[in-house]
Amino acid sequence: MTPLKEIGECLISVDGEDHFFRPSFVNMSRIGEPDEIVQVFYDLHNDEVTSLVNRAVEAYGYVPQWLISHIKTTTYGRKAFLASVVVLNACCDKDAGPLTGVFHPSKGNGRTFKIRKGALPESDMLLIAQSLITHGVIGKAKVRKLQRHESGETSTEFRAVDYIVAAQAHFGMTEREAGNLTMTKFQMLLATKYPEQKGFTREEYDKVAEMYLAKKRRKLVNTPCV
Repeated sequence: MTPLKEIGECLISVDGEDHFFRPSFVNMSRIGEPDEIVQVFYDLHNDEVTSLVNRAVEAYGYVPQWLISHIKTTTYGRKAFLASVVVLNACCDKDAGPLTGVFHPSKGNGRTFKIRKGALPESDMLLIAQSLITHGVIGKAKVRKLQRHESGETSTEFRAVDYIVAAQAHFGMTEREAGNLTMTKFQMLLATKYPEQKGFTREEYDKVAEMYLAKKRRKLVNTPCV
């Protein structure tokens, strides 16, 4: 199966075996309850984790193992890596254990579980999981988002079923077809069905406002004093 990277799909081959990942609405629901999905998203995009990873990628082009080892010593880091395992397994069309590793009950060292590492480097797991859940929950479609549709509010739940039902209603899809959509694909379909919406995006509004204020300042400067 050929993955559509633009909508969040990816294919990973290990030892001649393909693992197909799709961050669909149905697969997002496999992560857990609506509030648990949001918590997993937060764990993967925690400010500390995101900052360290982004700076490493900018500096080295990848995330070095010494940084991974450091992140894993922190509480937020351990949560991020556990979340990456959950997301990768939820989005895979088969058992992703050979890639992500497998948890086993621990018999000592004060730990509840220990993990047998899989084929994927932990840095790759983290980056792939971040991409998957972003395409599945937030969406990365390059569409115009009008200012009136923007909201500073955050949500504590992600109800995948709401988007599945909306896709069925808007696009005449079956439940199976709608459930296989990623949020990015859902956004692209909406933009195609309802094009040319009138209004400004936040960036367009800010640009027009800046031009207006600059023009007003020039007018005041050029106005002679009486």
